[in-house]
Formats: sequence, C-alpha cells, structure tokens
Amino acid sequence: MKKSIPFIHRYQQLIAIPTISSLQPEYDLTNKPLIDLLATWLDDLGFQIEILPVEGSRGKYNLLATYGEGEGGLLFAGHTDTVPFDEGRWTFDPFALTEKEGKFYGLGTADMKGFFAFVIDTLSQIDLKKLNKPIRILATADEETTMLGARVFSQQATIKPDCAIIGEPTSLKPIRAHKGHIGESINIIGRSGHASDPKQGVNAIEIMHKAVGHLLELKSELQNNYHNSLFKIPYPTMNLGNIHGGDAINRICACCELQLEIRPLPNMSVADLQGLLYQSLTPLIEEFGDNIQIKHLHGGIPGYECEHSEQIVQVVETLLGEKCDAVNYCTEAPFIQNICPTLVLGPGSIEQAHQPNEFLETKFIDPTIKLLTKLIHHFC
Repeated sequence: MKKSIPFIHRYQQLIAIPTISSLQPEYDLTNKPLIDLLATWLDDLGFQIEILPVEGSRGKYNLLATYGEGEGGLLFAGHTDTVPFDEGRWTFDPFALTEKEGKFYGLGTADMKGFFAFVIDTLSQIDLKKLNKPIRILATADEETTMLGARVFSQQATIKPDCAIIGEPTSLKPIRAHKGHIGESINIIGRSGHASDPKQGVNAIEIMHKAVGHLLELKSELQNNYHNSLFKIPYPTMNLGNIHGGDAINRICACCELQLEIRPLPNMSVADLQGLLYQSLTPLIEEFGDNIQIKHLHGGIPGYECEHSEQIVQVVETLLGEKCDAVNYCTEAPFIQNICPTLVLGPGSIEQAHQPNEFLETKFIDPTIKLLTKLIHHFC
C-alpha cells in the first residue's frame, strides 16, 4: 500500500509547476506536466484516467478521471492554468508555496490549482469502494484566456453526472449565476493627409466619435431593456476599455481602434448581443462600408444560471446554511452547465485572483475538506 501524500506536499507540487496561459505565444505554457501529476495521484487512488488533447490549443490538455461506473454522481471541475505574473510586484516566489501568518502564498493558490489539492486530499481519506455512484474529476486548460478546454470538453462529453462543482475561489459561498463576457474591437479606416487641408483625408477619430455615440446609445438600451434581480448590478454592462488612433497632430488620422466589453445576463444569446452591437453601428457601416470593421477579441462567454430548484442548489444551501448568490465575473460554468446542473463553490477569495502575492488563507482548509466530504457522501 502506497504511503499517503500530505495535503501540503500536494499543494506545493501543484504551485511549483508553471501553467501560465496567455494570448501572447511567448508567455503561453503547456499544462501537460501538471495534468500528468494529477493523473498519477488519481491513478494511485484507483481512478480511470483520460488525458485529452485540446484541439486548437498550444499543447494544452484536459484530464477526466473517473471512479465508479454508470451515470449520475458528482463532478468536481477546475482549470489548471494561471494568469501571467509581474515579477516586480511579487515579494514571494510565485512558484514556491510559502506559508506566512495564516496564508499560503503562490501563483494559483486560490485561482485555482489549490482546489485540486483539496479534492485529492479529501478523496484519499474516503473509502471509495463504498461509493454507489461515480465521482469524476475534470481538469481543464486555458480558462484564463479562451476557455477552450471547457468549450471543447462540453462539446464532446458523453458523461452524465447528477451535478458539478467548479472550485473557483468563492470564499466557500455558493454561486449559481454569473454574467457572461464578449470582447469586441471596432476598427475605423480613414485616409491620411496633411492636417492643413482636411478635404484631402478622412479622419478616423472623427468617425470613431460618431461610433462611440451609437455605442453609448446601445449601452443605455441594454440597461433599460434587460434586467435580472439576482445581480447587484441587474443589467448588462458595457465598458469602453481602450482606444488608439493617429500618430501626429499635423496628420489626418487614418486608423482608430476601440476595444470594448459587454457582460450579458444569463439567457442572453452571445450571437444576439453581437447582433445588437452590429445593428447599433449599421448607420456608419452603410455610410463607410468596409472602412468600419468589427472583430471578436475572443469567443463569447454566455451568462450562466443554475435554477434554484436544482438538487445541487438545495443540498449546498442546506449544508452551508446560506442562499446561493450571483456574481459579475466569469467562470467555465456556462460550459459545464451544458453537461449537468452546476454550482461555483471553492476555497479562497476572488479578490486574490490575478493579484500579486496571491494567497489562500489557511482557515479554509478544514471547512473545505469537510464540505467536499459531505458532498461526496451525499451524491455518490
């Protein structure tokens, strides 16, 4: 019989493996070493292992580990990647788990490689042979960029769990709904010329000024026409994030780009929302044709909602003694929700996500393992 690995040692090994996701190829790293490590640990516990290449990625993989047979049971899901980090802003080694004053520091401690240490430690303390339904572990790739791992898995999955828990850092507060996200780029192509004779050119900044006016009208329409009382900000939001145009004050600007985001409510189609964006700019498109270009910055992420009547919601609210909430940030939940009813629930605070000196407080250890144990016993 193999000697069990202490929780802290698993945690250390997970943090030590860099799994950065980035849209910039020079910073993007494969997650295969971490997937292999999880596979080894879960194989030792008797799980059946599937390592699944993620088509269209830069050497990324999903992992599905299953104990037991048949349908139903419970799925624990999470992403293996982290955001990049600014070394100059960290006072701890991002790839060395450091415990200090009741906190575990390291890149991915909260968001969210640490969740796998909690799950596997919990599983190692349970007599899995006594389970009546299967338990599954899903580890995905590229959540921090394209969510490609979860997208691909949800399209190809044949499993049918009763429910899923995504272990994002929610401070162990259950989340059953969140907004989606679309990122769009508006490019205006004008014609350069000497600023002393405006008729010789077409100023892209001036056209963009008109475009912004149309976009702000759409922003107001979204706020007035769509509401969901689950959310503290109960309407879809739009943010004009950055704008770039021109290169000299004495030259007519020939190109201007605006990047923006919209966060749709659950049950709002990403395609329909993109259609509204296109429609809002139709007057300019009719006037300037292909000189107005709209591009998707990434695959849109739909909003997500797990109905309050679902068993997973009722069980978790009873176990925790509090109601499920809704949040504005995004997770892989809309994709996993395509497979089975899904909640977002995990240790650590979302306020630590993507921050220098990311940490998870040690106070979460015992409550998390107790909660995971109760969920396994209830659903499996």
